[in-house]
Amino acid sequence: MIKIFRRLPRWLQLTGIVLLTLAVVVGYIGWDRFLRVYPEQQFDDPVERFKYGSIGAEQDAGIPYWIFYVLPRVFADKLPGPGGYASFGVAWEPGKELPIGFTKRRIGFDRVANNCAVCHTASYRTQHNASPVLVPTGPNHTLDLEAFFRFLVDCAKDPRFHPDTLMPEINLAADLDWIDRLAYRYLIIPITRKRLIEREQQFEWIYRHDFPEWGRGRDDAMNLTKYFMIRWPMDDSFGPTDMPSIWNLGKYRHELDHRMNFAGDSHDAYSVIIDSALGLMGAEPKDKDDFLGHIDWLHDYLSNKPAPNYPFEIDQAKAAHGARLFTQHCAACHTSERTGTIIPLAEIGTDRERMDTWNEKAAAEANRVVEDMDIERRGLVEAPMSGYVAQFLDGIWLRAPYLHNGSVPTLHDLLLPPAERPQQFYRGYDVYDPGRVGYVTSGAEAQRAGTLHDTSERANSAQGHDFGTALADDERWALVEYLKTL
Repeated sequence: MIKIFRRLPRWLQLTGIVLLTLAVVVGYIGWDRFLRVYPEQQFDDPVERFKYGSIGAEQDAGIPYWIFYVLPRVFADKLPGPGGYASFGVAWEPGKELPIGFTKRRIGFDRVANNCAVCHTASYRTQHNASPVLVPTGPNHTLDLEAFFRFLVDCAKDPRFHPDTLMPEINLAADLDWIDRLAYRYLIIPITRKRLIEREQQFEWIYRHDFPEWGRGRDDAMNLTKYFMIRWPMDDSFGPTDMPSIWNLGKYRHELDHRMNFAGDSHDAYSVIIDSALGLMGAEPKDKDDFLGHIDWLHDYLSNKPAPNYPFEIDQAKAAHGARLFTQHCAACHTSERTGTIIPLAEIGTDRERMDTWNEKAAAEANRVVEDMDIERRGLVEAPMSGYVAQFLDGIWLRAPYLHNGSVPTLHDLLLPPAERPQQFYRGYDVYDPGRVGYVTSGAEAQRAGTLHDTSERANSAQGHDFGTALADDERWALVEYLKTL
C-alpha cells in the first residue's frame, strides 16, 4: 500500500495527506463533541450524591443542557404555572443549578437527566412564608410528574421547537463556540425534537380524557413499566399511586417473603431499584458494570437511611394511650408477621385499580427484558395480583396523603369511617398540619399550589382500610399522637 502511494504524483500524495488529516480532525471533533464520555461528578457527601449523582440516564434519556435550560422561556404557555420548572413541584435548593433529582453530565455535550431523588425528596413547611425543609428519600408529594412528561412532548410537537426560535434564546444564556452553535442548530435540536416526539406513543395514556389527572405526588408506576420497559401497547388500565418513601429499605426481608411496591409485585429492594433506574434510562445501560455500581451504592444507602423523626412537639401522655390503642387495632397488620406481606383485597377493601394495572404475564415479560440485558436480580413476582402490602409505618408522619392511591389527606381522616372522609381536597401544598398529621389541603393557598383530588373519580376512591374507625374521638386523637412517634 505504501509502495503504491509513493508511485502516485506528488500533488495527489499531498491531496491524500490533506484529506486524511482532515478526516482525522473531523472524526476527532465529532467524537469529542458528540460521543466522548467525560468523568461524572464525584460527591463526598452521600446525601448530595443521592440528590444530584448520575445513574447513567444521560446517555439515552438525557436532554441537551441548553435545550433544557431554554424550554421554560420559550414555552412558558405550556407550564402548569409561573416559575419555570419549579411550577412542576420539583424540590429546588437555593443557589443550585438544577432541581434535586436532575443530573448533569457531559457526553460530547452537557446533558440533563433524572435520578431517584426527583420523585423521592419530600418537603414540608411550618407556615406559608417559611422555607421548606427537604427530606431526601421521602415522597415528593408536590411533584406533578404527569404534567412534566406532557410538557416535554408538547414542546417538541410545537412549531417553535426549531433552531430559529431556540438558538436566539440559547445564545442569550450560553457562550457557545462556533462548532457547538452549528451542532445545536443542525443536529442537536432536530434530533432532540425527533426523540421527544417518538415518546408520545409511550405517553399516549396520559393524554386520555377518560382518565383523571394523576395529580401532584402520584405516578402510574406499573403502566410506566409496561409502556417503557416492555413496550406493550396501551390498554385500559389506570392505577396512579402515591410516591412512596424509600428510606430504611433494609427492613424488607426476602427470607420473610416481604414484598415491595404497593401491590407486592416485586420481590426485594434491589430489584425495585434496578427496575426504577432502567425506567429512568429508557434503554439498556451502555456500561453495565458502571450501572450496577450505582445500583449497589443506592441499595446500600437506601437500606441504611433511617426514617426522619417527627419534628414537632408530641404529647407523651396522649401518645402512651395511643400506643395501647395501636396494639389493639393496628399492630396485627403493621407490626407483625403480616407486615410487608400482601393483605387480600377483600380484607382491606381499598381501590383495586392499581392492582389491576399489572399481572403475571407482564412480570414475566419484564423479567425477560432485564435478563436479556444480562442483569441478575430476583425480579418481579410472576403471580396474579391479589391485594396490597401491609405497610411498615416508619416515618408515617411524612407520607401523607394516605392509602396506596393517596386518597385520604391526613392520619386523622384515615381513622374516620370511609363515608366521613374528605371527598375532595387539594394535594401538593407543602404546609404541614401537625395536629391532623398531614398537609394542609384546603384554602386559597392549597388550591393555588395543588391539584384537586376527587375521590369519586376512577382510581381515586377513599374507601376501605376500615380499621380503628369506630374509636371514640379522644381515642382517635390519642392514636394519631402515637403514630407521630413511629
